[in-house]
Amino acid sequence: MTEDAPEEDIIEAAWQKLLTAHRVDGRLLRAAYAEPRLRQLFPWVGMGELHFSRCTELRWTWDVPFIAPMMGGGFFVGGPSRSQSVGPAPTAEAAIAMVVERLPPGCGRAFVGTPEELAEKEQAE
Repeated sequence: MTEDAPEEDIIEAAWQKLLTAHRVDGRLLRAAYAEPRLRQLFPWVGMGELHFSRCTELRWTWDVPFIAPMMGGGFFVGGPSRSQSVGPAPTAEAAIAMVVERLPPGCGRAFVGTPEELAEKEQAE
């Protein structure tokens, strides 16, 4: 587990890196960052998809839906696992709303550490 910076600093640094990296649709990133419940999660991008993790270190959690761009416009919301589909969204804001509606119960600020450490912490609580 990393103790060097508070959770807020680690999470904010990840968001700022993505917001300036142009690795995913800027409208989507700005809409996600504007949503306080998503801004407290750790963002990551893979294959042009925007993912949200409840922990800050690899292997990130896979219990929050993700958003992918669709050919021709709009977005697709999937997950939380690759085999699950939420559906299409015409706008970034609609996609964000679909993710927020499906956040895990008790979802809060991302935990500084790995998924295993997060699971241990949650079991202890």
